[in-house]
Amino acid sequence: MRLVSQVYRVTQVFPDVERYGLAQQIRRAAVSVPSNIAEGAARGTRAELVRFLSIARGSLSELDTQLWIARDLGYLTAGQLEHDLVQHLFAKLNSLIRSNQRARRTNTP
Repeated sequence: MRLVSQVYRVTQVFPDVERYGLAQQIRRAAVSVPSNIAEGAARGTRAELVRFLSIARGSLSELDTQLWIARDLGYLTAGQLEHDLVQHLFAKLNSLIRSNQRARRTNTP
């Protein structure tokens, strides 16, 4: 959720030409991460949770790429967004996915 807040804050100052382009793509990808985590958790099975965690990881990867594009275009500076937070979220999602996959294989609730 902190990443979504940061993304909204930094994309507010993107050039007008990007209002419906890259800025919106970045925002959609950012919102997709916690939304998919929540949906997967609400589904009630480990298989569904893993599936939605994987989708969240894909959205995070998309977001990471788009943030690098924005930085390369000069819309973002290195200090405007905590890139460490993106990497931390990748690690957390990977850990959650592995943990739930192992639990599924051993048939634990």
